[in-house]
Parts: sequence; structure tokens; C-alpha cells
Amino acid sequence: MNGTIELRKFVAPEMITGLDARLLVGRYIDHFESKRPMIVTDENISNQSWYDDIINEVRRYTEGYIIFDKVSSNPRDKEAMQGAEIFLSYGCDLIIAIGGGSPMDCAKCISIVSTNGGYILDYEGVDEINLPGPPIICIPSTAGTAAEVSQFAIILDTYSSVKKTIISKKIVPDLALIDPIPLTTMDSYLAACTGMDALTHAIEAYVSNAQSSLTDIHALAAIKLINDNIESKVSEYRSIDNNYDMMIGSLQAGLAFSNASLGAVHAMAHSLGGLLDLPHGECNSVLLEPVIEINFDGNPQRFMDISKKMELDFDDLDYEDVKSKLLGRIQEIRETIGINSFVYIEDISKDIIEKLTENALNDPCMITNPKELSKDEVKYVYERILKKRE
Repeated sequence: MNGTIELRKFVAPEMITGLDARLLVGRYIDHFESKRPMIVTDENISNQSWYDDIINEVRRYTEGYIIFDKVSSNPRDKEAMQGAEIFLSYGCDLIIAIGGGSPMDCAKCISIVSTNGGYILDYEGVDEINLPGPPIICIPSTAGTAAEVSQFAIILDTYSSVKKTIISKKIVPDLALIDPIPLTTMDSYLAACTGMDALTHAIEAYVSNAQSSLTDIHALAAIKLINDNIESKVSEYRSIDNNYDMMIGSLQAGLAFSNASLGAVHAMAHSLGGLLDLPHGECNSVLLEPVIEINFDGNPQRFMDISKKMELDFDDLDYEDVKSKLLGRIQEIRETIGINSFVYIEDISKDIIEKLTENALNDPCMITNPKELSKDEVKYVYERILKKRE
């Protein structure tokens, strides 16, 4: 038997893609026979006109909805617990998450606690959830996190300032409404960071040691779509078609990483973003190049495949030259869309580097990295991308 034919599972929600898909939310409120849905979002989202369209559609089916919009950019354990308390106290029966990865991750955590009880951090790890929660509908407003299709939820442990990862098919949303209209109100920097997050998902899923033929298809399709569209995504003249292509790229990357997991970029980004409260997409952006540089020899042929999808010409080049071209293309994208190669922090001490390194090495995403990284390698990357604010 071929040694590459290993057992793999693949999970995905129901998905509807296309213009005004968000307006189908009412039909599914009716489908789930919901009497009191909870809408989980953040205060910035609630100011958008396309959000009002969703609320008006919800009102057509029920006046009993509850809005929970106290979600931070890096959602906290306390916010998830507060949301779960409100969900239970009002007798809610459906969750509608509207926004980027933060509201969707918080919604998943509210779902967990509302059915299983306890504290949200009790469910850190893989398959630690016993009971499925109430139905979840996700309407993403960014093309990056793909939380609307994944079995991952990331929540900040406010006591330790560490992002904790929860992985379970029980938090795969029941429905994802993929609509390009919400992307029209993103500012250019958010568009840039979320686009790089999606590209990182696709790359890490393809080189993951848990990849499969199914995840490969989605990862490679995502890399091509994102490579072709990401630089236009930050333009104030970006089109609906460009937004849609980026959403499909993000969706494909999400299906890949949800089932193949991720790697060192995300492990280190979780640590960095948790400790310093930084945007997740920005952390991935600055970490992607130095981690690929270390990871490349862990599976050079897979990085060659990625380079081809990014339309790099490398006939008759050796692996080192291909690596240089791939890193050059990622640098070109990052610089074009306006993201730095480093992060400014107030103080760079040995203690901070040590804590970042320790948290990253303990992150479950490190397990599926294409090669095992040493503590010194992880420290080297952090030292390279951190700069002291003058």
C-alpha cells in the first residue's frame, strides 16, 4: 500500500457564496425555527449600512433577537463568558456571528459554554468539547480569518496574556454566508492584514505534516487566487469582483487549514498577538518570511509547488534560488500593501523573548509545522522582527 495514503478527515459547513448572500439569514432563522437569536458582533460593525440590511432581515422573522457587541479585536475569555451568560439568561437558541474572526471566534466560544457549562478555557486543545452547541450562522466581513468555515476558535486567556486554541468539529459553523458587500467598508490596512492572514493559512496548510489530497486542492487554489488579487484588495478602487475573489481565496484557505492545521507562523503569531495585544493578521505578515526561510528545507518540493502557484519563473534553479524568489515575492506583496517587516514594542527584554518563545513552542499549531523548530530558531525569529520603540 502507498505509504502516503493515510486516514484523514475533512469537515466543512454549509456555504452560500455570492452577492447579497448575507440577506438569506432570515430564511435560515426560519429553517432553524429560532425564536430568539443572539447576534454576536463588535461596535464598529454595527455602524455599517450593510449590517443594517442584515438586522432588517432578522426583524422580518423575529423581534426577539439579542445583540452582543462587546467583542475585542483579540476576543477575551471574559467576553465569551459574558456572552454565554446573556445567551442563557435570555433563552437564546441560535447564534449569528457578523464580522471578522474576533466575533466569529467569540460566537463559537459562547456556543461551547452555553451547552457544556464550565469556563471557556476548560476546552483548550483538540476535541475537548462533549456536546454540540446551538446552531451558528457566520457572515464574515473580512477575507482572511475563515473562521466561518473552520473548526478552530482562538480566545485570549486574560490572566496569562496567551491566546488559547480550541479545535473541534463541534464548533464548525452550521452555515457560512459569503458575501462580498461587507468587504467594501474595510479600511486598506485591515484589508492588507486579513489578506496576508489568508495567504499564510494556505501556505501553512499546504506544507503541514497533516495535509491531505483534499486540503492540497483548496490550499493551492487559495494561493493562486490570493496572489492574483491581494495587491488590488487594498486599493480604494477595488471592485466587487476583487472582493469576491479574495473571499473565495480566504474560504479555500480556511477549508485547507481547518482540516490540515497550521504551523510555526501561527504558533508564533498567537504568542505575539496574545502577549502584546497585536492584530493577528499583522503578526502573521511579519512572521511569514523568516519562518519560511527556516521551514523551506523541511519540505522543499511543497514550497516549489507554492512558488509555481505564485507564478514565479524558476526553471533550472536550485532550491536555494527558488527560496530566494519565493521570499522576494512575499516581501513584494507585503511592501506593496503597506505592512512593515517588524513590530515596534516598548521594551525588548530577555524575559519577553523567553515568554514569547515558550508560548509559541507550546502552541498546538507547532505540532503540524513541516519541521521541528529549536528554541534558538524561534528566539531568532522574534529577535529579528521586534524593534524597540524610540
